[in-house]
Amino acid sequence: MYKYDSYDQAMVDARVAEFRDQTRRRLEGHLTEDQFRPLRLMNGLYLQLHAYMLRVAVPYGTLSSAQMRMLGDIADKYDRGYGHFTTRQNIQYNWIKLEDAPDILADLATVEMHAIQTSGNCIRNISSDQYAGAVADEIVDPRPYAELLRQWSSFHPEFLALPRKFKIAVIASETDRAAMRLHDIGIKLVRNAAGELGAAFYVGGGMGRTPMIAPLIREFVPLDQLITYSEACLRVYNRHGRRDNKYKARIKILVHELGKEEYTRQVEAEFAHLLNQDIEPPLAELARIKAQFVDPPFAAGLPDAVDRSDPDFALWVDRNTLAHKAPGYAVAVVSLKPVGGIPGDATADQIRLMADLAREYSFDELRVTHAQNIVFPHVRKADLHALWSKLEAAGLGTPNLDQIGDIIACPGLDYCSLANARSIPVAQKISERFAANGKQDAIGELKLKISGCINACGHHHAGHIGILGVDRKGTENYQLLLGGSEGADCSLGTITGPGFSEDGVVDAIEKATDLYLEQRQDGERFLDTFRRIGMAPFKDKIYG
Repeated sequence: MYKYDSYDQAMVDARVAEFRDQTRRRLEGHLTEDQFRPLRLMNGLYLQLHAYMLRVAVPYGTLSSAQMRMLGDIADKYDRGYGHFTTRQNIQYNWIKLEDAPDILADLATVEMHAIQTSGNCIRNISSDQYAGAVADEIVDPRPYAELLRQWSSFHPEFLALPRKFKIAVIASETDRAAMRLHDIGIKLVRNAAGELGAAFYVGGGMGRTPMIAPLIREFVPLDQLITYSEACLRVYNRHGRRDNKYKARIKILVHELGKEEYTRQVEAEFAHLLNQDIEPPLAELARIKAQFVDPPFAAGLPDAVDRSDPDFALWVDRNTLAHKAPGYAVAVVSLKPVGGIPGDATADQIRLMADLAREYSFDELRVTHAQNIVFPHVRKADLHALWSKLEAAGLGTPNLDQIGDIIACPGLDYCSLANARSIPVAQKISERFAANGKQDAIGELKLKISGCINACGHHHAGHIGILGVDRKGTENYQLLLGGSEGADCSLGTITGPGFSEDGVVDAIEKATDLYLEQRQDGERFLDTFRRIGMAPFKDKIYG
């Protein structure tokens, strides 16, 4: 994984000192809240319903055990003993005191971490495939290219005051595990007919108030022009993106209103201009970065079988592990979705335990997933039982990856000042209902996502089943959506009809899954059955 050089560390240390001074001036009354707000947002500090919230960047979701341990220590020292892992592969702390924020950033800097550009109208944390470098279906590890983009975008003077926030994802597999086409820019590493490595660019995706799937604007950009083409895409947006209406300020609106062809024409013209400006980092810099993402020293000749005599362990292996590219190894996923739990939350002790287990069993490396879980990317199959036993003892052994209990949910009205409805209690009730009725196993793969407002931090548009919390004359109401997908078969969910109460939406989901169990054909997921039979039978079942 990437290690800071002297430039990285100097930049982060300078930002800590700068923000310490800004915070001091705010606390002493020399800065108003209006003056301080853009400064704190550029350092990931939000003012929420009850307290400040700090969002810490985890670039492309990769963490060392030392970094993970620091996240646990911060939860204990500065918060209420837990952290919340997010759909952007970051972590948030919900109970931060303003006077402590500079000290937290200073602590993070000691382990090569920060909160820079995790908020504000800038290029946010670059995200990627949580299984990068571990699975066999990728053509190359996408993380070095994500790191190159991170370095280019950090403190970029042109892009620190964009019309709106900007999100980029990088993948290198036909299986999209990063919701790439629902980003402002989605980059897919590909090979052309000559076998050369390059990038396909998808621009103008996003969720929120106006969800859109990004169209492909260029099939192949040579790798030695990756940054230049990215800059061209951003420059056209920065030039024409609306600043008079924040609801129409995202690049998806610009691409839609200009049209894909006109936006692409302008990008290509800007790209041709930039090619003469020599802004691309030298390939030696990419080589330097790539050298830090070499495979760990996998052992040869390891046993490939797993002892399945313990049925609880065997179930976890079936549900929460994936095939690894190296024989004798597995990718192990820790679900942060225990029955009745808060999706994405982990206590300080659990965070530190996962840090220790990564050092012992996974070459000192962890990943944060878009589904708010944690990955041990490189575990010997012979070590899986020991790993699972320690996870299970700490309440981290729930075997529900990609099932209905593996719910994505934003913090909702329990914490967020933008929310219209609570997300957490709905997620808890759904997981408890399906644990009690025993249908989760029969249903199989079903991705359920909940947002507490139209900003869609819970990705409800992209759920096989999505829930959107809205305000109906002062009462929390929940719209139900069906048929979304964030993967390579990307689609946006469709609202079923009138909304429901908190308990009513749980009942509606059970009715929808009952219909699926009645109607599915061999091998069909919930999403497949929905696409085959359409919305009408589901509406009849839910509202009939």
